[in-house]
Amino acid sequence: MSVGTGEDGAVLAALEDGDDAGLPCGAFEQMGTVADAVLYEGYLLYPYRRSSAKNRVRWQFGVLLPRAWVERDGPVTPGISGSADSWYQQTECLLRAPRADAVVRVRVRYLQMQDKQVEEADGDGLHRPVESLRTADGVAHLSFEEAVPRESELVLPLAELVRGGRTAPVGAAGGAESEPLPGGTGRTVRRRREVLAATTVVAEPLAPGLYRLRVRTENTGEAPDTRAPRHEALRQALIATHTLVGGEGVEFVSLIDPPEGLAEQARECRNAFTFPVLGGPPSGTGTADVLLSAPIILPDHPQVAPESPGDLHDAAEIDEILTLRTMLLTDEEKAEARATDPRAARILDRVDTMPREVFERLHGAIRSLTPVPPPAERPAWWQEGGDDGLSPATDTVLVDGVSVGGGSRVRLRPRGRGADAQDMFLEGRTARVGAVFHDVDGSVHLAVTVDDDPAAELHGWYGRFHYFRPDEVEPLGRTVAPEPTGPVGSPGPRSPRPQRPADRPEERRFAGRRFGGRP
Repeated sequence: MSVGTGEDGAVLAALEDGDDAGLPCGAFEQMGTVADAVLYEGYLLYPYRRSSAKNRVRWQFGVLLPRAWVERDGPVTPGISGSADSWYQQTECLLRAPRADAVVRVRVRYLQMQDKQVEEADGDGLHRPVESLRTADGVAHLSFEEAVPRESELVLPLAELVRGGRTAPVGAAGGAESEPLPGGTGRTVRRRREVLAATTVVAEPLAPGLYRLRVRTENTGEAPDTRAPRHEALRQALIATHTLVGGEGVEFVSLIDPPEGLAEQARECRNAFTFPVLGGPPSGTGTADVLLSAPIILPDHPQVAPESPGDLHDAAEIDEILTLRTMLLTDEEKAEARATDPRAARILDRVDTMPREVFERLHGAIRSLTPVPPPAERPAWWQEGGDDGLSPATDTVLVDGVSVGGGSRVRLRPRGRGADAQDMFLEGRTARVGAVFHDVDGSVHLAVTVDDDPAAELHGWYGRFHYFRPDEVEPLGRTVAPEPTGPVGSPGPRSPRPQRPADRPEERRFAGRRFGGRP
């Protein structure tokens, strides 16, 4: 780690992989497993082989490329998540700091692309590049693109940020290393292009002790050829870029579920190609000591499931399924995966040596149990004949004085559940009701298909619906449309038992996936 002093006494630390133990920033370290999962999100996908089609187009999140290359066909449209290539990433958040001597700590993390080129020795002391090379010990060596983790940290007095902000370089130097292969058959050469980038941090006072903090990271490099293919431009890119923000004497306000009185200020924060969430354990106050601004959408207080034995790199992966599939790879497929990338080799080693008790823990997890109510308080579905009279295809429910049932058209108005991407995408869309379901808790849900979904008819036929409460829709028209003629997700005209809608967003608790958070 190299540490230097920037203008006006700002401390700038440039960290190499794993070189952060000496920094007094415990809140950041508590977020380490989540931040690392973000860093390697989509890095290499199952089946982890170079020959797999899905691994020929890589680096999909938080990619910051030279501006001239990104804007060769016009400016990019900013969004809250970083699944589109950009040349900058901007985080705005609300910061509380009652102390005048408060300090803000910003850590920018990303991957730097590294070419791994296998070269064969020709016997005259020269080497020629090859796609693959098998050495005398029977091990195959493949050319591929790897990545090196990079971190830069800024420690800045809040008073200085209010007076105009600070800009500091967060790029990474180029370089090359060579490693001989066994038996003198050749070598592996790893090369990196220089990455030029800068981060600007500014604070704007909103009220006594309340500030809007802006962290903006830009790729400042020049693209030699704006028409170069993407894989060439990636050599100058920041990949999987994300930011951790903490400090001393500061706390951060949730933008998903802000405390009372701060909703308007939270809505005015503008985030581009990133999504900031609170880190650490939930406090119940809507605030936290650390904030993670990631290029993927997460809930406040994300955490890696305690049952998860390690990274698999697939988005919010279901560990059990991927572990089982990895176990089923042939010896030849495993050999190729090991030769593709060292991280793939570590995944295979972990799966091949996983103890039975560790694997068994992956098979579902119960986070909490609701006590069984006494008989007098049990809902109707507990009682004999409680299902009588229920018919999802013909049942209706009143919504704003309108009878809504199978065939009705509605506009979707989901109630905010924070970082639920389904709600964000479906807000304001029109839909057709397929059925009315009563769940085991006595609640009513409308099963709908979205009008502009090209597969809506197919979803309706197979009973694959989105589920919304009656207060989350607006009726379109004053009468119920004719009863649908196709299946509505039940085995017959009557439901054998009220079902909890499994697809409803708030019913998903990320059980068995790497990312979880506060429900």
